[in-house]
Amino acid sequence: MQYLAYPDGSPASVKTTIGTARYRIGFHPAAKMSTSIAGDFPPTQLRKVCAMSGQAPSPRIIGLTGGIGMGKTTVSDYLDKTYQLPILDADIYAREAVQPGSIVLEAIVNRYQSKILLLDGTLDRRQLGEIIFTQPSERIWLDEQIHPYVRQALSRDRDRLIQHSHQTIVLVIPLLFEAQMTDLITEIWVVSCSPDQQIQRLMQRGALSLEQANARINSQMAIAEKRDRADVVLENTSTLEDLLEQVDRAIDHPFSPNSTKSYG
Repeated sequence: MQYLAYPDGSPASVKTTIGTARYRIGFHPAAKMSTSIAGDFPPTQLRKVCAMSGQAPSPRIIGLTGGIGMGKTTVSDYLDKTYQLPILDADIYAREAVQPGSIVLEAIVNRYQSKILLLDGTLDRRQLGEIIFTQPSERIWLDEQIHPYVRQALSRDRDRLIQHSHQTIVLVIPLLFEAQMTDLITEIWVVSCSPDQQIQRLMQRGALSLEQANARINSQMAIAEKRDRADVVLENTSTLEDLLEQVDRAIDHPFSPNSTKSYG
């Protein structure tokens, strides 16, 4: 369950907070439109629809996603530090969802017994990762426990940022498509790299075996499908400087609703 922000224990940094959550946000771009109209248009078209209807332009809400280990954190940290954009990170909320005393953690313990906990009473993410990445049915069950909490938290803090007149906001969701959260954003950015690079980065970052790295990759939607659904594709196949230059271009030149841009 990728919303556990890497059960192998990889850390998730926190830069800016609303309450206990990192700024990583989404926005329902059709908030001033009828639900029926909003449902007729994908996120890539909603800004255009607002303009045609004479409504005030909605904020630019960037949904940042991509395959595990492909560079989402690198991009989001750059947007945070360089552009001071508010960011809401789904992984942070997923960690909140399983804090000691939470309903979600109680359900996990009931399912796997107390052996799933560390000595301090917190969730043993590495052990849980071994379960869910080798048993798809268990991953689906865990998703069903955590996704509702993550969506609710994203929506809550998204609305707070919008009320404070933020015009560009970044929402980082590893399972943007799989969890069906594209309604929270107005444009989709996908960070991509080659399969070999992805495996190498995963193995180095999480001290994983090749088998473990492949299990995590295979638990997500194929990157080719994510690229097909993106408004902006960021190619993380070369140097860090090259990746960040692509981010600069994507920020400076918002996507056209009728075409996908690759800045690689």
